[in-house]
Amino acid sequence: MIRFWYGKKGRRHHSVKNKYNLVVSVAEYHRRIDALNSEELRTLCRRLKITTREDINSKQGTTIKTELEPEVFRPNLSDPSELLQVEQIEKLTKCLPPRTIGYPWTLVYSTAKHGMSLKTLYRTMMGLDTPVLMVVKDSDGQIFGALASEPFKVSDGFYGTGETFLFTFAPDFEKFSWTGDNMFFIKGDMDALAFGGGGGEFALWLDGDLYHGRSHSCKTFGNRTLSKKEDFIIQDIEIWGFE
Repeated sequence: MIRFWYGKKGRRHHSVKNKYNLVVSVAEYHRRIDALNSEELRTLCRRLKITTREDINSKQGTTIKTELEPEVFRPNLSDPSELLQVEQIEKLTKCLPPRTIGYPWTLVYSTAKHGMSLKTLYRTMMGLDTPVLMVVKDSDGQIFGALASEPFKVSDGFYGTGETFLFTFAPDFEKFSWTGDNMFFIKGDMDALAFGGGGGEFALWLDGDLYHGRSHSCKTFGNRTLSKKEDFIIQDIEIWGFE
């Protein structure tokens, strides 16, 4: 039933039942539209199982990234490594200084090619201007080593920078960066090659014949023993440059 009421001058008007007008500002109106176009709309799409263009792009981006990631951290090597597996190379590559990125790995020294001699090792470093990665394999089959910020050389004292770090795969991969406690990075002479110091122990020490080695915790890198045992027998060494 429709009811009428009469106002001034006898005009008849409809009586509106259950009808309300909501008045909001223009700014509030646009705010609600924006909210609907973003969060609420995406929520509604998920409930209705509607795939939006944004979802598709996001999924495609994730797929592409996943497919490319293994290749990004797999550098070109001048020679096959006899000591490192592909997964180990990828892990080490992620830790290298930015200035080495994009350069192939060049095998500078290998005990298999050059023999067990520290003197020969120093000779192969001559003319090299790049960080070098030394990989050691001991008689227990453990893999460990160091990234030196500059090529190895005979020195009166310690040299190198905070780019230098130690690593081990014994048994799982660990990287030991410079702690800032001291600057005992690298020291070389004709009798030995050593990394780290403090507390009377080297983090990694190799003798002049590249036969005996020793590893101990030190303040320079805050590392644990890199090898399975503190004293070890060297089986093979590879040194890689980046150029």
